[in-house]
Amino acid sequence: MNGNGAPPRVGDASSGSAASARTRLERGRGALGPALELVHTGRAPTRAVLTAELGVTRATAGAVAAELEALGLIRVDSRPGAGGAQGRPSHRLAIDENGPVALAAQVHPDGFRAALVGLGGRIVATAPGKLTVSEDPAQVLGAVVGAGAGLLAETGRRCVGAGLAVPSAVAEPDGTALNPLHLAWPAGSPVRAIFEQCVKDAGIDGPALAGNDVNLAALAEHRHGAGRGAQHLLCVATGHRGVGGALVLDGRLHSGSSGLALEVGHLTVNPEGRACHCGGRGCLDVEADPLAFLTAAGRTPGPEVSLLQQARDLLRDGYGEPAVRTAAEELIDRLGLGLAGLVNILNPDRIILGGLHRELLYADPERLRAVVADRSLWGRSGGVPILPCTLDHNSLVGAAELAWQPVLDDPLGTLGTAA
Repeated sequence: MNGNGAPPRVGDASSGSAASARTRLERGRGALGPALELVHTGRAPTRAVLTAELGVTRATAGAVAAELEALGLIRVDSRPGAGGAQGRPSHRLAIDENGPVALAAQVHPDGFRAALVGLGGRIVATAPGKLTVSEDPAQVLGAVVGAGAGLLAETGRRCVGAGLAVPSAVAEPDGTALNPLHLAWPAGSPVRAIFEQCVKDAGIDGPALAGNDVNLAALAEHRHGAGRGAQHLLCVATGHRGVGGALVLDGRLHSGSSGLALEVGHLTVNPEGRACHCGGRGCLDVEADPLAFLTAAGRTPGPEVSLLQQARDLLRDGYGEPAVRTAAEELIDRLGLGLAGLVNILNPDRIILGGLHRELLYADPERLRAVVADRSLWGRSGGVPILPCTLDHNSLVGAAELAWQPVLDDPLGTLGTAA
């Protein structure tokens, strides 16, 4: 402890000579970001693990943890029984539940929602979802940011920035929604610039960033959910309309040269199938989404709840009906055919499925895995694990990851010197 009772800072001169303190300062501050990411993703539950992962001394790891605690980002628990297999128990490390948050926003064809998300991918608060999406992107984004600003006012939490998930490829570096096929927005809408202005107008500090919803879902699942530990992760999901995909390569989200990689929804899986919004026919986008399932089961969608919820309810409550089971099997076969092609091209070590695809996997896992294995070379040679996504609102969590990334890269630079 310092004389005022505060935990020691990185490089505190009272802990040793001036030279050793400067060395620890340099090493420790350079390790703040990597250390925070390790705690954020659950890979460093104790100070002993943090020491080993960073490759630093116990003193440096302790100083790093103390600095992150002073910044209000993590908690260090030194009570007896905190952990450690042998010898003196190691201090436990956890996210500070009262720490800063990121504002996360998601827009989809059936509505939009705002949330506050802390480190560790924990959703702190959500605003009620809205069920109508205006044709004017500025109106929608203004409304969702306003809802987020209300949450910040209610909770009194510090905000590090804002992230937005949209059901469209987001072209880089301009941040334009290139093909919002299931929204009535103009192609090429400058969603990032509009979002930035809305965030600024709401008086919210920090950067405002935007990305494709399935890309962000994959990022969240890789850091906090079913994709944790995978090196080459393929995520395929159908939300409210359409099908999206994302790829994590060597632990990093792969978005291609301009943010447009993995438009898996436009793989042809049924050449004689339904007309697609892209101008093609039989694309995964229209052959394996909630509307396709409801239509195949002979149901007319209603306006009361989202298409995704209607499809989920039907799959859960009506799977015993022959028409519903047949429709589910049809979608599983189409999805499996698309996944098989992706396995041949990408050779992932894990596949995760979200939205209605997760429910289809639960309904008949053996059928889906058999289709992928039978129709893919690498599936036959070694079985690729196919798992359900585990995070609720993973696109919202992923949107928050966009805002958290600058903090993970440089905690002191973004949050300032700890008090």
